[in-house]
Amino acid sequence: MTNGRLLHVNVSAGGVPKMTVPEARVTRLGVAGDKQRDVTVHGGPHRAVSILGIEAIRRVAAEGHPIAPGTTGENLTVEGFDVSLLPIGTRLAIGDEVVLELASTADPCLTIRHSFHDHRFGRLGRSAHPADSRMYSRVIHEGVVRPGDAIVVVAPGNDEAARFADASRLDRAVRSACLSLWRAAADGGAPVAILDDGDVAAAASPSLPGRTFNQAVGFAHLPNLVGLAIRHYTEHGSVGWVWADDEPWAGAVADGEAVHATGHPSEQAAPAPEGLAIRELSRTEVGPWAEVMIAANGMAGSLAGTWRSMERGLALAPHDHRFLGEIDGSPVAAAAIHTHHGVGYLRAGSVLSAHRGRGIQRALIAARIAHAARLGCDLVGSIADAGSSSARNLERSGLRVVATRHAYRVDPGG
Repeated sequence: MTNGRLLHVNVSAGGVPKMTVPEARVTRLGVAGDKQRDVTVHGGPHRAVSILGIEAIRRVAAEGHPIAPGTTGENLTVEGFDVSLLPIGTRLAIGDEVVLELASTADPCLTIRHSFHDHRFGRLGRSAHPADSRMYSRVIHEGVVRPGDAIVVVAPGNDEAARFADASRLDRAVRSACLSLWRAAADGGAPVAILDDGDVAAAASPSLPGRTFNQAVGFAHLPNLVGLAIRHYTEHGSVGWVWADDEPWAGAVADGEAVHATGHPSEQAAPAPEGLAIRELSRTEVGPWAEVMIAANGMAGSLAGTWRSMERGLALAPHDHRFLGEIDGSPVAAAAIHTHHGVGYLRAGSVLSAHRGRGIQRALIAARIAHAARLGCDLVGSIADAGSSSARNLERSGLRVVATRHAYRVDPGG
């Protein structure tokens, strides 16, 4: 692949522009001397270093925009290749020490508007201008970088980078799906306290025990911000679970393990068991779906009431789609899918106990995968407890495990 060189190293005490420095040390959490004002949407180990090519800057400047190295917040200004056209997982060996790995696109935001004469910061959006986006990278090897350092571009050598990219997309879809569910519950009258801050989210509800309404997501990629989740559960006096890759704080106790599995959708659904009909519910059909979920999962009391009251909100949510499995017109299974930026997240699939062991769960998975394809999704994914029958059904349906997450218990009273 094409090689290049490092033109500028840029840092700031927060915000833009970032100013050029003669050298800087690059660590797992970013460039020394550089800070972000909004740490929930920038920074962290998987967004440690932002990169932009001088070629992109020149193209944008030629349109009359007042853009220059550092004005849109990149840490490294590089030359010799269009960094945003490289696949996720590409590694950049810079100088004698540092190795970075491209992890994701750095979506443009309002902060960089002054680099554009019309304030249309979307000019750096990858969807409209794929060669002109900033990129985030992980730090594989730490060290010092300096302007003039040679850059060796190394293509991804295995599928680890692809798994990471798929897991990252699924994590963002999970966050979106959780927020949709929690807001529907809150709008239905349930006492759910929601934290929605950048790429992390959490819900706390002492009166609705269990993980569904007491979990924190997004921290697998931002373990440095886990204090936000701990504070949320402490403030609301609720036991909660923080999903993360590794021990996110000293002495953290793992209480649950789940696999994240993804695949590429196809419109051709697998044959359903004889007599089973699966259909998507209309936005106005409310009731049977929640009743199946309640019965199949043994819910009672306030938890059952919450599922009944929140179904109408889910039915109206534009990115949520509910499905019902019926035999001879009687509901026997229920499931849902949430779409987010091209990802179809399969969630909430349950079968009444009397009808289990007949392949209905796999039929629900197949039907939703086909629906995701029809909606234009290029990736589908789901989460299941490690070693469970649900995890085996995902694997049998062609989805592969791309990550394993652990649920770390937060107990304010413990």
